[in-house]
Amino acid sequence: MKPNCSILFKLLILQCLSLQCVSQNFDFFFFVQQWPASYCDTKQSCCYPTSGKPAADFGIHGLWPNYKDGSYPSNCDADSPFNQAEVSDLSSSMQKNWPSLACPSSNSVGFWTHEWVKHGTCSQSVLDQHGYFASALNLKQRSSLLQSLNRAGIEADGKSYSLQSIREAIKEAIGYTPWIECNTDASGNSQLYQIYLCVDTSGSDFIECPVFPKGKCSSAIEFPSF
Repeated sequence: MKPNCSILFKLLILQCLSLQCVSQNFDFFFFVQQWPASYCDTKQSCCYPTSGKPAADFGIHGLWPNYKDGSYPSNCDADSPFNQAEVSDLSSSMQKNWPSLACPSSNSVGFWTHEWVKHGTCSQSVLDQHGYFASALNLKQRSSLLQSLNRAGIEADGKSYSLQSIREAIKEAIGYTPWIECNTDASGNSQLYQIYLCVDTSGSDFIECPVFPKGKCSSAIEFPSF
């Protein structure tokens, strides 16, 4: 008897659904780092993780799969929860470079869980859980945002710097144009909050951004001390 192609096709569809079809397509990653002093101002307050106050350096916010039309996938696999054991060898580096400042204070596991579940699960076609976090840590080390700004005379001293000079300092160091996100301090001044860099779908190489997020900064922005 010949196999019923219709039945076989339906079985394949059911198998895919049972596996949650975790292999997702996307066009690039946004790699986002935040300045802790500005985060604390955004929330009007912040709470340091149980490991203590983070260093005065940019911290990782996330590595986010995106589409060229500006939209993005999210929460792609409910059957792939964050498993701290998968990244046990990265935990000390994550505590240092990917701390949570959200209140109440924590050991940052909740932050990492959120980033994996919402964004990381949508990159499983190329990165497993360990690869996802390892890639973000590697990208932070390679970008060296604070050092790049300091070399251009831009320091976290509470002074204001031109948006153009910040953008150019990062492009000079990395080779690609960043997108700068600002927030406002208690006096209503625009300040440096987050820096977006674009990364190819392998999660390893910086690229020019196909699209930027919406939003704008003033022409001169404050770089608050932390």
